[in-house]
Amino acid sequence: MVAPRTVVIVNPNSQGGRLGRVWRDLADTLGRAFPFDEVMTEAPGDATRLAREALRGGAERIVAIGGDGTVSEVVNGFFDDTGTAIAPDASFALIPFGTGGDFRRTLEIPTETKAAAAVIAANKRRRIDVGRLELTTHANVGRTVMFANIASFGVSGVVDRMVNESSKRLGRLSFAVAALRATWSYKNQRVQLRFDGSAPVEATINTVAVANGRYFGGAMMIAPHAEIDDGLLDVIALGDFTFGDVLANSRRVFKGTHLAMEKVTTRRARVIHAEPIEPGAVVELDIDGEPLGKLPARFEIVPGALWMVVP
Repeated sequence: MVAPRTVVIVNPNSQGGRLGRVWRDLADTLGRAFPFDEVMTEAPGDATRLAREALRGGAERIVAIGGDGTVSEVVNGFFDDTGTAIAPDASFALIPFGTGGDFRRTLEIPTETKAAAAVIAANKRRRIDVGRLELTTHANVGRTVMFANIASFGVSGVVDRMVNESSKRLGRLSFAVAALRATWSYKNQRVQLRFDGSAPVEATINTVAVANGRYFGGAMMIAPHAEIDDGLLDVIALGDFTFGDVLANSRRVFKGTHLAMEKVTTRRARVIHAEPIEPGAVVELDIDGEPLGKLPARFEIVPGALWMVVP
């Protein structure tokens, strides 16, 4: 069987630049599993541009090697700026190599490079849903982005910004340190939510996760019942949490046992609208590990939008 024409998009800055230092050895490992062409990112947004160029040039499979931010950028590269698929039959694959590694957990993609390469070589494909998000940038300009895993808002957006401003040299601990710093100073905010055109719901929130996958924030199982191909978004709202609530219950979020808590509410929907209630309030967004904007925003699931190579 002829292997699909494959382009590997490499983020050499992953894990604080470690990927760039070990890439030649990893490339040898991948090359023994499947043939590929490689391209390197140099700046934020490059992975999206490179994926689009590769797909328009006839690539049949795009492999991301990096963390959740690289995954997010490459997934966006499968779509144009309006969210229309560029090459509907092309597939996306992943070699995990990043700080958080949340997206790969839902799909159980192995972290060991040789094993992940074997998954790609086998080329078992599954259609997965993708989220389409119409957000407001920090410059108050509208923008449409796609997300494969989770988009969230509230303290998670602040944590995300802090992690990305750091060197990430502490790995998963980077998320824990940023979460403590952000939660200590964060003031819970009032937001208005609408689900599938329903009447508005007002809530005081610490964080709201709009989930396609199950994990975010460095292995927190925020949406334990989310399915990546059910045509629905799981909306998990952590309500008026205090700093003490967060400290006392953080283990429950990592284990996915937090849904029964009094201050946690869950909902499933195809379309969610969210906006701040207080005039001038800034409610920051986190999109697959990237701080790309703020509310108001509209979240929509696009069923079966992407072919994914899975174990």
